[in-house]
Amino acid sequence: MVSAERIIAAVSPDSAPIKRIAQVAKEDKRLIDATCGRKTKTVIITDTDHVILSALPPETVASRLGGKSDDYSEEDTDDE
Repeated sequence: MVSAERIIAAVSPDSAPIKRIAQVAKEDKRLIDATCGRKTKTVIITDTDHVILSALPPETVASRLGGKSDDYSEEDTDDE
């Protein structure tokens, strides 16, 4: 389990910058592999600079946090 207040980003591991972030975290012993041997589908970055690998898709992680994934159009509305 990860504290929702600590999560900065939950992103797909496909891009080179995210792969680099995970590699640097592994070298610095800040990487937590929570995939249980399965394929990494989400990389979670925390405010403590820890990087967590998850086998859950980013959409599932976002929905469990109560957030919306990949829906930038709603950010432009004035709900406040």
